Amino acid sequence: MESSRSLALVASMGRRLFDRFKETVLAVQDYVLLAARGLAALFTPPRYPREMVAQMDSLGVGSLSIVVLTGMFTGMVLTLQSAASLDAFGARPYVGRLVCVSMVRELGPVLTALMVTGRVGSGMAAELGSMVVTQQIDALRVLGSDPIRKLVAPRLLAGIVMVPLLTIISDTLGIFGGSLIGIFNLKLSWEFFWRSVGNALTINDLVMGLAKPVMFGFILSSVGCHMGLRTTGGTQGVGLATTRSVVVASVLILASDFFMTKLLLLLFPVT
Repeated sequence: MESSRSLALVASMGRRLFDRFKETVLAVQDYVLLAARGLAALFTPPRYPREMVAQMDSLGVGSLSIVVLTGMFTGMVLTLQSAASLDAFGARPYVGRLVCVSMVRELGPVLTALMVTGRVGSGMAAELGSMVVTQQIDALRVLGSDPIRKLVAPRLLAGIVMVPLLTIISDTLGIFGGSLIGIFNLKLSWEFFWRSVGNALTINDLVMGLAKPVMFGFILSSVGCHMGLRTTGGTQGVGLATTRSVVVASVLILASDFFMTKLLLLLFPVT
């Protein structure tokens, strides 16, 4: 009797695991198809330029304040931590070089993408999820509009274009914040700090620092749209889709950062 119950329990767990695996595979398939259709819609008519400009304004201009604060304070705290470590080797004057390379190559792109994901990615999922549960997406289809072209493609373009621009602003302000700490707190020369920054930057650093945000912007916007369009269950489903959007996009950004770093270091080695 006990053995039959154990076998039934094991079989039930196996079915649940298989169902969960199947749901995951189907979700990944739907995401890939949605992202591919969204990218294809950017290069084929009809387009919606007004919607594209509105999404760029919402994602870029709307996220400017949080990116400015994030970049500034990241550069300042990175300078303090770097100086504390470099002092042990008598290398405090090289703190500007370390802050510059760290911000441009890694911290600027990743932190900017995570901040924008928390603000904009969740908003995309909530907005599209609300449209799904109120049947506005169905109304668009009835009126002859393609939701992918009208809703997804503008958001993809906004993410791909605006996240690199926000990253440039974050990098610049991070290095500037680091220079303020270096000058007023570490007593370094302004001219020496910025000369070390200029000598540290190479074309490879700039390529790596601008290639990553393009991918990150695509990830956060596509994941937000995917989670929003898959919303079910009314207002509770909208909240769940919003949470999943932030979590999944953040994990994918961090994972893709590792693989892109490996690839870019092979293509553009550090000199």
